[in-house]
Amino acid sequence: MFSRVRPWAIFFSVLLLNGCEQPDAPPLDQQLYVWQRQWTPAHEIALRDSRAEFSTLRVLALQAFPQAGWSRARIDPGLLKRDARPLIAVIRLDGQLKSLEPTEITAQILQLLNDWQGQGLTVTGVEIDHDAGNARLPDYQKFLSDLRSALPPSLPLSITALPAWLDSPELPALLATVDSSVLQVHAVSDPRRGLFHVEQTKKWVEKWNRVTSKPFYLALPAYGVALLPQTMGAPVVESEVTLEQVGERRELMADPRQLSELARDLRDDPPAHLAGLIWFRLPLANDRRAWSLTTLGAVARGEALEHRLTIDLSAQEGLNDISVINQGNLDGAWPSRVTLAVKNCEGADALAGYALQQTPDVLTFTRLSEGRILAGEQRAIGWARCARIDQGASNVHP
Repeated sequence: MFSRVRPWAIFFSVLLLNGCEQPDAPPLDQQLYVWQRQWTPAHEIALRDSRAEFSTLRVLALQAFPQAGWSRARIDPGLLKRDARPLIAVIRLDGQLKSLEPTEITAQILQLLNDWQGQGLTVTGVEIDHDAGNARLPDYQKFLSDLRSALPPSLPLSITALPAWLDSPELPALLATVDSSVLQVHAVSDPRRGLFHVEQTKKWVEKWNRVTSKPFYLALPAYGVALLPQTMGAPVVESEVTLEQVGERRELMADPRQLSELARDLRDDPPAHLAGLIWFRLPLANDRRAWSLTTLGAVARGEALEHRLTIDLSAQEGLNDISVINQGNLDGAWPSRVTLAVKNCEGADALAGYALQQTPDVLTFTRLSEGRILAGEQRAIGWARCARIDQGASNVHP
């Protein structure tokens, strides 16, 4: 005989089941560093096209160097005002400074904040970027404590932090001084070993999460550098600014697939205190050592990444300009080889970066030098005047 289930028992069971369900973790906040020292018209497009994926802008505002002294970034306040996203002013204090002078630095920061406010900007936070050695962390903590007292109580103070600090017993006290930290996991050691390593980064994140009780962010690379010949035993690193030093440059680019893997893992199982990801840096149209905004956005959204190259022919009066188009969302290398099936060619040639080999039925363009073709862009490789070019029988080889 079936027993009758009482309504109150059903209600109680539903409550128990709902109580056992774990709410979905909120999506990780994603922000952008704007690191150009002098803004250009290209910033307008980059800011506009980055709004959908990135909530907050951390803008390089002020720098102090041992010999050169203080230098302000030449921002466009009108663009930032129209953008209207939360704005964090980043103050870069070079790691080679012999000491941090609290009075002078605080005066510079307060003057900057006052000037930006006068330009109609609302600053929602201050970040100090200072690569202090472990031995100097107690002094750095004292400086931050003094700065925290001088800033408006409602204005959050954060710092850029290094994984090397995990070895210091001073780290917990340092992190307690500020409202949040930004763990920088790129270009932290010998660049010849790479800008980024997924498994090492995961270990640093786990350790940082155990040390701090406050929110922290992860600064991730969306850029590359070039290594120049060594001087005094150490490689010279060229990044945003071209150096005058001569010599062969070896390009080193952060791999979007690796970063996408890490971002996915952190979204699926975020550490308790991880508040979000900050990508370095906002890419401009002419930034040759940064991911395209298309690739950066695809990584931020967690999309599958694809570098898809196709041949484009532009014909005019029998002359075909030959280009390769990247129709995917992933930046990548120029193709190593492009073959065209042709008939009755009167002439053909390759453009810089490629060499041409020709037979009666095939034109072969072979890459001579390295280069990148960004997502959505095209690269001209040569021209040909032929009676017929069969695109369907032509091929692009990675």
